[in-house]
Amino acid sequence: MTMNEPLSLAYAFAAGVLLGAMFYAGLWWTVRRGVSSRRAALWFLGSLLLRMGLALAGFYFVAGGHWQRLLLCLLGFVLARLAVMWLTRTPQPLDGSHAP
Repeated sequence: MTMNEPLSLAYAFAAGVLLGAMFYAGLWWTVRRGVSSRRAALWFLGSLLLRMGLALAGFYFVAGGHWQRLLLCLLGFVLARLAVMWLTRTPQPLDGSHAP
């Protein structure tokens, strides 16, 4: 293990978090924007292609042929999903009733 390897693994994890945050925040934004649009299918298809293209290109460049970097990038991507889900959740009423 070289001296720069732990640093490159940390960068791969951080890049995965950033890629995931962009991917899932973009999905959240698209859903909010797309449901009220007259051309919802265009919004969802365009968003899917853009988000997938960026994520796949990001994984490819971050991994650089090393499976360890790819694995840590994927871990960061999944953790970003959990963070975006937590940040964008809808608050529940305190009395336990459900809103219609």
